[in-house]
Amino acid sequence: MSPLDVALILFGIFIVLVILRVPVAFALGLACVPVFFIDERLTPFLLLNEMLKAYNSFLLLAIPFFMLAANLMNTAGITDKLITLSRALVGWMPGGLGHVSVVVSMLFAGISGSSTAEAAGVGGVLIPAMKKQGYDARFAVALVACAAVMGVIIPPSILMVVWGGVISVSIGGLFLAGVLPGLLMGLSFMFIVYLHAKRNNYPVYPRPNFREFMSALGNAILPILTPGIIVGGIVGGFFTPTEASVVAVLYALALGIVVYRKLTPKRLIDTFYDSGRLAAISLFCIGTASAFGWLLAYFHIPQLFVNMVGQWGGGVTSVGFITAFCFLIIGCFIDAIPAIIIVGTILSPLAESVGMHPIHFAIIGVISIAYGLVTPPYGLCLMIACTVGGIKIKQALRETLILFIPMIAVLVFVILAPDVLLWLPRLLMPKLVN
Repeated sequence: MSPLDVALILFGIFIVLVILRVPVAFALGLACVPVFFIDERLTPFLLLNEMLKAYNSFLLLAIPFFMLAANLMNTAGITDKLITLSRALVGWMPGGLGHVSVVVSMLFAGISGSSTAEAAGVGGVLIPAMKKQGYDARFAVALVACAAVMGVIIPPSILMVVWGGVISVSIGGLFLAGVLPGLLMGLSFMFIVYLHAKRNNYPVYPRPNFREFMSALGNAILPILTPGIIVGGIVGGFFTPTEASVVAVLYALALGIVVYRKLTPKRLIDTFYDSGRLAAISLFCIGTASAFGWLLAYFHIPQLFVNMVGQWGGGVTSVGFITAFCFLIIGCFIDAIPAIIIVGTILSPLAESVGMHPIHFAIIGVISIAYGLVTPPYGLCLMIACTVGGIKIKQALRETLILFIPMIAVLVFVILAPDVLLWLPRLLMPKLVN
């Protein structure tokens, strides 16, 4: 079979199964089966073999541990302390609680690395509070959902760990490169909140005095040290990403059990169960997506794509826009992790062929696929926020689209300004990021 024949079989079956509402992880595995039977050189046992090889990765152990750390922080009541600090920082500005929602999402992103945990934790507290203060429920839901996307852009990020493990890119470099886009996204959301508040005259909190501010900072200082410990440890070479994820879990346990005393035995058991269940879903997706990706590589399908696109010409910028477009489209329909393994594998040779820096390529991919968390029909963060807000997804689409405009602007900036994006990684990791 030619690469084109295999590509048509794999993607054709996969698309049909997704339309039939077969879970993506199963659809990826089932799409591989006919190729293993048709080609005489292959055997169906290779499907299981490639899945097992994907699981036999020390780096990917970071995924369940980061998920567990995020859930432990949520259960330990960290969200309330971050909200108090955010209110002291920006609650006095026009649209106070809207700004608080954005800032607490930025702080929580540096702790959890998970957008869904952020949407549930932050949304569960702030969406009802915003509605109570007279905010339009549709705007409150859209703001929390879009701000939650920063959870996988601001380091540490589970998606960056997956990308680094699958496509062999420095995870420390990816973490550092995610700082600027995350900050730009947060500031752009705050600008939209400011305009919205001025038009609707939303209430504000009184400006805190120095004593109140220091009290809020003191109560939240231990949780917000988490990103410094994780990212600093990785960048400084003190531990690997997987070891960093274990440190994050131990730190979360210490805060929840010893400092805040919110993690009772029952809560701890429930948190471990939920984390294990979510991690199993993600890891199963990684297994079947890896088998799918192995078939793509075996039949040289990425090279076929490179040859097709290469006829159009272009350089780093055009490949950046192609990468963003592919991930934005695929993110509307499937989960981010299998999308990274499949689409990232296909596009990586194309990026390499035009001399694109692997960290620049990775950040474009991570940001683009993260946007899928608020784009229907998948839009997991939007689904969570709508459930908390008690409205339907279609009711929040207009406000989500408004907030999506600055998100796209940040993505365009990342594509057009690779040197600005890579400044921090080159400054702090000059030996690994050149």
